[in-house]
Amino acid sequence: MKVLYVDLEFYYGIEARGANIIGQDGFKAGFETLGCEVTPFYYDSYLKNIRQLQVDLLIFADQVQPDLIFFSIFQDQLEHDTLLKLKEKYVTINWFGDDQWRFNSFTQYYANDFTWCVTTDLFSIEKYKALVQENLLLSQWGAVDTHELLPTHECYKYDVSFVGGYHPYRAWFISQLEKQGVSVAVFGYGWPNGPLPVKEMNKLFNESRINLNISNSNSLDFRYLTHSIKSFINSFRSIKNNSQIKARNFEIPFFNGFQLSDYTPTLEQYFLIGQEIACYTNPDEAVLQINYYLENNDLRESIKKAGKQRTSKEHGYSNRLREILKKINK
Repeated sequence: MKVLYVDLEFYYGIEARGANIIGQDGFKAGFETLGCEVTPFYYDSYLKNIRQLQVDLLIFADQVQPDLIFFSIFQDQLEHDTLLKLKEKYVTINWFGDDQWRFNSFTQYYANDFTWCVTTDLFSIEKYKALVQENLLLSQWGAVDTHELLPTHECYKYDVSFVGGYHPYRAWFISQLEKQGVSVAVFGYGWPNGPLPVKEMNKLFNESRINLNISNSNSLDFRYLTHSIKSFINSFRSIKNNSQIKARNFEIPFFNGFQLSDYTPTLEQYFLIGQEIACYTNPDEAVLQINYYLENNDLRESIKKAGKQRTSKEHGYSNRLREILKKINK
């Protein structure tokens, strides 16, 4: 199958932020792993020339003559007219990965511009049906299974770590852990330690006894709301009020990490909670489980091993794309 892959080459189109790993090593490389001939069209350089983007993408598609055009758009860089013209000639599909909080503000305006839509939100399916978009696939974020695997590490460097961009709720959450004696090694944009290169991040998962997964959605925890005026105001201003499954949920176990994650609806459809990962719903529960799993090494290691096996078998991007192509081809 010939696939035209349309996405940003770098995170948010900013070269200094590094390569779009999910895009390049997840989607693009995932298609290639499945034997597809993939031609990328990266539009980073067009972000300040949107009009030319429309022209050049249409020309490029006609040159490639793909069997499928796979998009991962997240803003309005591509115009409706452009997408509809492509849909008339080719099978097109878009990955809508944030429907938990962006369906009403974004997805509903673009869903019918594509032949197929992929959503990662079970609870948005009825919304798509209301738009009369019947070509809908439920999928999920995954692990980049094209990266080099590391041997399981049992000489740990950290007891507890977290990787993710700075968010006020995450900062407050970590401060609550530290008040109760839990030290957390924190990495990511906006934090003092800064971000880690991808290989170093994967290595960190492997070298941490416990890897935290902390939401960056709004929280209605009374302690957080009263933590500061800014926390209170932001929690009611932001539309991101639903936590969601993220790629990190799969990356941590895939790269040999024990995961302690905030509970997100439908997470139990991908992991056996308590057997393949552990979950909390507030900082106090997180502290309780951190102390428990630090003391119970054998249990923690068995959960880590089971999570690794489940993710390697079912939750790589090549798994996700194989299922998508199977359903499209039917």
